[in-house]
Amino acid sequence: MEDIDFYLEQASEMMDKAVKHTHDELVKIRAGKAMPSMLDGISLDYYGTMTPLNQVASVTTPDARTISVKPWEKKMIPEIEKAIINSNLGFNPQNDGELIRINIPPLTEERRISLVKQAKAETENGKISIRNARKEIMDALKKLLKDGAPEDAIKGAEEEVQKITDVHSTKVEELLVAKEKDIMTI
Repeated sequence: MEDIDFYLEQASEMMDKAVKHTHDELVKIRAGKAMPSMLDGISLDYYGTMTPLNQVASVTTPDARTISVKPWEKKMIPEIEKAIINSNLGFNPQNDGELIRINIPPLTEERRISLVKQAKAETENGKISIRNARKEIMDALKKLLKDGAPEDAIKGAEEEVQKITDVHSTKVEELLVAKEKDIMTI
């Protein structure tokens, strides 16, 4: 029976990771207002090592339309600027010798719709990860059944896995609804 409990725990952990990953990906999609997390995916060469931007500079938002990046070392400004430009986020950083400012332009209706589509694609990826986790656990349970586990215990476990799947799918949907609302709010 501890095998069944182990697989139920595994299902929950795998699906939690899928929800968290989906959340992290949705945070990266900009919703019109400046947020330091918009630059989370950017890494740069720092003394020969690829290092996340937030480990070589302070990233803040002085207002709703501006991101400010203040490096710990002034000589890193050109490297940071290059990393932001090469990040394909569509930002145009301005460097004043002390810090880098990024103005976030207001989103057009067309861009908002495009971002909603991107958010939907990310949530679909999250749902696929959840379904893959479900399939993996169901296959493991079927193997336990072949190995002699009681059929009623396996049936109960399969129903429990389905409940866990439904809960996590709902969480991903809720993330999408919140992000869509955030993007479409002017």
